[in-house]
Amino acid sequence: MNQFSDDKIVSLGHQVFDVELAGLKQLKERIGNPFVEAIQLMMECKGHVVVIGMGKSGHIGNKISATLASTGTPSFFVHPGEASHGDLGMITSGDLVLAISNSGETEEVLTILPMIKRMGVKLISMTGKPQSSLATNSDVHLDISVAEEACPLGLAPTASTTATLVMGDAVAVTLLELRGFTKEDFAMSHPAGSLGKRLLLGIEDVMRTGDAIPKVLGSASFKEALVEMNQKGLGMTAIVNQDDKVTGVFTDGDLRRTLNQLEHVKEHTMAELATPNPILIHHKKMAVEAAQIMEEHKIHSLLVVNDSKVLIGALNIHDLLRAGVV
Repeated sequence: MNQFSDDKIVSLGHQVFDVELAGLKQLKERIGNPFVEAIQLMMECKGHVVVIGMGKSGHIGNKISATLASTGTPSFFVHPGEASHGDLGMITSGDLVLAISNSGETEEVLTILPMIKRMGVKLISMTGKPQSSLATNSDVHLDISVAEEACPLGLAPTASTTATLVMGDAVAVTLLELRGFTKEDFAMSHPAGSLGKRLLLGIEDVMRTGDAIPKVLGSASFKEALVEMNQKGLGMTAIVNQDDKVTGVFTDGDLRRTLNQLEHVKEHTMAELATPNPILIHHKKMAVEAAQIMEEHKIHSLLVVNDSKVLIGALNIHDLLRAGVV
């Protein structure tokens, strides 16, 4: 086994980055009219964007199709070899085909072009050869050529597959923006796991309600507030008026500061000891927004109110952790 210094190993890694970054810079400069035309065709498509590709182009195509599908553009991948043996029936006249081939001469892809044309399906291609058969027979061609591969042998698809993937991402994200696709839309196609929980769970799904809400009137004593905080276990209590509207909050932090600063704390009401104008969150907000507020303001709990600013719930960071939001 050849022995290489650490510097040599790092240098080899850097070379790959340099080659691929140079390829992406060239690719960026080619974003122009063909890209606009491709986006317009996809926006007009009433069916699915059907992605096809062979070998490494197929692997990249699968990812591009998945990205399109999860960002508001219905899409699926069809293996060109299987398309000639029945899977071509998955493509309908309302669809659009995105064909990927670095050489533009992949036999399995070219074989199905006549059928695609006969159906009147629009064809967008991504190739590294603008004069190739696939490119010249497409309605729109996106040039994904690179000056060199990162592979020193010039054989393994490296920079070219990276360029293809980035072009696919550019298409998907541009379509997302133009469609007005929101994070709530995104969540609908990602309901499982932590991502779905972060985006789909609302405040009402995680907040504590009813008797579990820690609250006392502004006229309450310091002792009454401590009992309420201890029983409810949220590390704070809301201070409310007779209409249950929040006038303040008293937290564990407030408790420490109060004990350090006031000698006769028992003589004060909670209206005097509480922090006024606490940070509140509306009950129709998403749970992830509560996590963002807590992080931004370095707090561990929140009071939840309705449109009338009436207290209807409370939650802390542990509730969000249990729900998988953070």
